[in-house]
Amino acid sequence: MALSTITIEPNSQSTLKIRFGNLYEFKKILSELTKFSITFFVSVTTFVGYILHSGEINFNLVLPTIGVLVLACGASALNEYQERKVDSKMKRTSSRPIPSGRIPPNNAMLVSLVFIGLGLGILALHSSIVMFLGLFTLLWYNGIYTPLKQKSAIAIIPGALVGALPPVIGWAASGGNIFDTKILAFATFMFVWQIPHFWLLLLMYDDQYKKAGFPTLSRIFSFNKITKITFSWIVLLIASSILFYLSELSVSMLSNVSLFLLGVGSIFLSLKVITDRRREVFKNTFLLINAYVLCVLIVITIENII
Repeated sequence: MALSTITIEPNSQSTLKIRFGNLYEFKKILSELTKFSITFFVSVTTFVGYILHSGEINFNLVLPTIGVLVLACGASALNEYQERKVDSKMKRTSSRPIPSGRIPPNNAMLVSLVFIGLGLGILALHSSIVMFLGLFTLLWYNGIYTPLKQKSAIAIIPGALVGALPPVIGWAASGGNIFDTKILAFATFMFVWQIPHFWLLLLMYDDQYKKAGFPTLSRIFSFNKITKITFSWIVLLIASSILFYLSELSVSMLSNVSLFLLGVGSIFLSLKVITDRRREVFKNTFLLINAYVLCVLIVITIENII
């Protein structure tokens, strides 16, 4: 009696599901490695910087905007490679692709180099000055700010320059002088924003930063003083929006009134930072000032287009 054989046909639906699952996981890893939600906003500020000078949306803004997005993705991936060891020590960052083991460090480095090379190449297609500004931003972020974070509690102050440069790149891409008072006013606003943005994160995750070995403000100041310092920077951020009026970046009554009301409301809602030490308050204030900055970008962009 011959043995019967059973042939199992591959389940095409299961195979398809696995393939889509792998693709989804790859996209998820890539998105986390490049910090896409942050890098996308970086490209938005480049877009805004272009419009502030040109006063219109046209095809010429595509290259610098995409170039900055790709370059920022590469810089962020490189940053995660550089900080992979300290990331593994913090609960907030231990699930990132490298410390969680979802991508080998060398592969992450390769991804970052590909993005950096592609980003610089795209910017070079537009102009040498735009490419140079992109390269300078990359070197400042990965070569100066990232190592400095592990040595100084106030590294964010020089590091905030990174957030101020993308709109300058957009401004230069549209043919603007990078020393024009208008773009310097906007860059200053973006610079100041970075500082309370980071220190609110510090207030939320101070213990984790300490565990990872970062020098934090809490080693220098009391928690109470840190909250007051952070609130002072929030007030400074709101106050810096007056530079839009002084530089004639915002001239219409509607825009200036809108900026004033947004500022007053944000200061009022941020007062809890001083009196309430709950993590939820710090998180809400963090989201608040980010929403405030986004609203400011929308207001001045609309004014300059109209």
